[in-house]
Amino acid sequence: MVTFLPRHPGRLADVPSFDRAIGGAESNVACTLARAGHTTRWISRVGADGFGDHLLDAIAGCGVDVRHVRRDPQRPTGVYFRTAGDRATDGHEVAYYRAGSAASAMTAADVDPAALRAGRILHLSGITAALSADCLALLRELTTRRPGRPLLSFDVNHRPGLWPDAARARVLLDLARGADLVFVGEDEARDAWGLHGPQAISRALPEPHTLVVKQGRTGATVFRRTGEPGGRRDEPTGSAGFVHRDDATDFPRTGEPDDRRDASATTTFVPALDVDLVAATGAGDAFAAGFLSAILRGLPDRARLRHGHLWAAAALTVPGDLATPPGRPYADRLAALEDPAWERLHLAPGWTDADASGRRAHEEVTTQ
Repeated sequence: MVTFLPRHPGRLADVPSFDRAIGGAESNVACTLARAGHTTRWISRVGADGFGDHLLDAIAGCGVDVRHVRRDPQRPTGVYFRTAGDRATDGHEVAYYRAGSAASAMTAADVDPAALRAGRILHLSGITAALSADCLALLRELTTRRPGRPLLSFDVNHRPGLWPDAARARVLLDLARGADLVFVGEDEARDAWGLHGPQAISRALPEPHTLVVKQGRTGATVFRRTGEPGGRRDEPTGSAGFVHRDDATDFPRTGEPDDRRDASATTTFVPALDVDLVAATGAGDAFAAGFLSAILRGLPDRARLRHGHLWAAAALTVPGDLATPPGRPYADRLAALEDPAWERLHLAPGWTDADASGRRAHEEVTTQ
């Protein structure tokens, strides 16, 4: 969607002007990964209108392949407006205008199977499933376990306004059970499924190989079985929320059903970072992108979570949905800190610019 961000605080009724930006869970992840040097592709539908032109130009400008995005001459590109409040605490207003949008008309016919199978990771979001019956059917098709598919990553992204009752919200649980990697907030699982705590969520989702439970300001926990599912590195890029590939170590294709987390599963917790919050929008997408980047690089779970937190911190300290992640060498140095130093990190707006100042800036950040 095209996003309109207020130039001044206040109610939507009172804000006189807005700045135009882009938004959307899957495209946020694709753009953030592309900005970090990964190869990404985004597949969707947008209107044959000026907002559609803007979306494609902006997303392509981040380095994302948009050649598989379809233009719909009959339906408009979705837009939304929001206030400057904190979405994480409901101190905000959001007005969506996407009923009947081009994206809501997506079907399996819009997705080139070759593009889906070409990459190492296919990332999807539960928001897409809520847009229409056709979109839900598409997500059911994509999350059906079949041999040879890429590693399928699914961010639950529960939005209560889109799933007004718990019975409908359980659709997200069914979709998550078809994924290999699931991202879900502890609060999302409580509100949508009545589950309390990471262990309860893990018991309810034994099918995914990897489960990441985001615990807000506390941190995040990953539950993972040994052995990594995924795609091949010798294939061209692809996507469908999006698919991407990199030059990290190969791991085998997935798609065979697996209905339990085995006894050799590991659990890893990493505390969240202390940041000066500017806006919470886009932080979950940035976290997912950081975690996926670390997967593509073959990093262990602790580093995956830390990169997720660092990339989320980049989004939390800017006003829009989309942030440029920290440079890889700088992020790697921070992710390698000893636990006490990690827990002392305090990140303020502009902290990612410290990468250009090298080691001295790194020391300043870690001692704040």
